Amino acid sequence: MNQHDLDLDQYMDRVGRQARAASRAMARASTADKNRALLTIAAAIRREAGRLKAVNARDVERARANGQDAAFVDRLTLSDKAIDTMAEGLAQIAALADPIGEISNMKYRPTGIQVGQMRVPLGVIGIIYESRPNVTVDAAALCLKSGNATILRGGSEAIETNTALAALVAEGLREAGLPAEAVQVIETTDRAAVGRLITMTEYVDVIVPRGGKSLIARLMQEARVPMIKHLDGICHVYVDDDADLDKAVRICDNAKTQRYSPCNTMETLLVSAGIASRVLPPLCTIYQQKGVELRVCPATRATLEAAGFTGLVDATEEDWGLEYLAPVLAIRTVSGLDDAIVHINTHGSAHTDAIVTENYSRAMRFLREVDSASVMINASTRFADGFEYGLGAEIGISNDKLHARGPVGLEGLTSLKYVVFGHGEVRT
Repeated sequence: MNQHDLDLDQYMDRVGRQARAASRAMARASTADKNRALLTIAAAIRREAGRLKAVNARDVERARANGQDAAFVDRLTLSDKAIDTMAEGLAQIAALADPIGEISNMKYRPTGIQVGQMRVPLGVIGIIYESRPNVTVDAAALCLKSGNATILRGGSEAIETNTALAALVAEGLREAGLPAEAVQVIETTDRAAVGRLITMTEYVDVIVPRGGKSLIARLMQEARVPMIKHLDGICHVYVDDDADLDKAVRICDNAKTQRYSPCNTMETLLVSAGIASRVLPPLCTIYQQKGVELRVCPATRATLEAAGFTGLVDATEEDWGLEYLAPVLAIRTVSGLDDAIVHINTHGSAHTDAIVTENYSRAMRFLREVDSASVMINASTRFADGFEYGLGAEIGISNDKLHARGPVGLEGLTSLKYVVFGHGEVRT
């Protein structure tokens, strides 16, 4: 091991020890102190808006010089609106109910004891993310409110912005009498720091990755700390025989074209053969007007060509499992509900899937049998979001089955422990 590796190990070990110690203080922090910290951070961000933009400009200039594309630079840039949104988000999280300490499911046992469950923090949460500096504040706020300590590893391209934001978070924590080490930003851009963070089982309880598929695939291979994550968002809308035509067109248009890049955007449209000739032409007219490339099965091609459509691309088997994140849509005509469910459970990523139907029994079968984190009836997949679900904010979306599933808000950053109330009972 060379001196550099030794220095990095020592640095990460110190960060981990500080986070573990801070997590114990955060677990016993009062709601009032946590809210005071959040509102102080919000005020500090507004006060330092000019300085934050100046610091961020240096990160943006470096990203441009390194040849990053316009979309990347846009995610990196702190505009006045982005700064205001961060501050407003802190105030919203302060206004949310504090889940910590809540006792539920209390039951008397025949022995006389009362058994229930108390909501508690997870402990230390490591968050690894790319380019978006607003994640620094959003993640810090959610972890703070849920009584956790957090170690944040942002992308090297945002190092100056993230460090400046972390200093304001530390100021808010100190002002509220809470440990500044409850939120730490990794200050080295060395990629080896990520490898160390995801294996520090002695200090870190869970990792939340916020980034592209390559980052998450790497973490899935190398991490020893449990993760809350999703790899793909291959989302479907199935239009049933008994769908309302206007609803179907409106929902399927929104699910694909409202924004192309989010993980809850529809990537495959499934249409029942019985309604295909009525729903596909008006819907595909909208798609083609908006520049969406249509990759279609033979039955879909036949329906659309009979209606005068051109410019269609033949879908390959690979298309059914692709997350495009772009104006590209795969369309398959299916024989009915059974066929649609098999397709989704075979090719989907267990993220978000929707049915459009007026048939109650089919809708309920879809809810029960589609094995995804979010399953919807007569609504756009774009609603699969912590804010839209009333969670206030989200730290990410999970399509795993253990612990958190779907959008992960405050409650997803907590666990439950059993609590027992006795009156002198002993076991016989």
